[in-house]
Amino acid sequence: MEGNEMNIRLNCDMGESFGIWKMGADEEIMPYISMANLACGFHASDPLTMNRSVELAKKHNVTIGAHPAYQDLVGFGRRTIQCTLGEIKSIILYQLGAISAFCKAHGTTVSYVKPHGALYNDMMKDENIFKAILSAISSYDKNIKLMILSNPNNEAYAYTAKMYSIDLIYEVFADRNYNDDGSLVSRMNPNAVIHDELLVIERIQNLKERGYLESINGHRLFLKADTVCVHGDGENALSFIQALQKVVS
Repeated sequence: MEGNEMNIRLNCDMGESFGIWKMGADEEIMPYISMANLACGFHASDPLTMNRSVELAKKHNVTIGAHPAYQDLVGFGRRTIQCTLGEIKSIILYQLGAISAFCKAHGTTVSYVKPHGALYNDMMKDENIFKAILSAISSYDKNIKLMILSNPNNEAYAYTAKMYSIDLIYEVFADRNYNDDGSLVSRMNPNAVIHDELLVIERIQNLKERGYLESINGHRLFLKADTVCVHGDGENALSFIQALQKVVS
């Protein structure tokens, strides 16, 4: 794990405001992260927000990722919507194309895709959905990477991704509890999210130094970590992200 210690980057879901409704503290947080997952209009965001978000990310030299979701503004993309595989591919292309247009207008590009919410979870559970997303990205631009949940079965995901000539980015969640199999504890469980910021920082410090996180039952999960996800909508999000940035840098 030594080779991964110096390469952990912070990513954050951003651009999730919608109309007059404000979500997160993007302007304050953007300077402290390396990768911004920008909402593409299906679970959050709107054209003006997308334009501003791309502009803000470019200003701070932050790598831009598309953050596509099921078409679910009311549920913030956290509900599974039954889609055919053709529909999955099409909604990825639609949203990827939208955020790419704003990137092109600002002289930058989309570097990766990170599905949001239920679509992210479904991708990790259903190989056919995973393949549909890979197919969409591959048909658009094979240089764009796909961010997935790092787990003990990374090699199998990498093998599948290679068939579509897509590279993967392995993500770990700083403030989410894990099951023993490496999956995230469901948000239906009251222990899904870790609210103690000192504990979260301690977990990431341990991941960086020892290469593992402890599951909710104390099981050691050795995980490849290219990036750590942080959330920008908490009460103390800015100070928390500043602290985490010091840990990973």
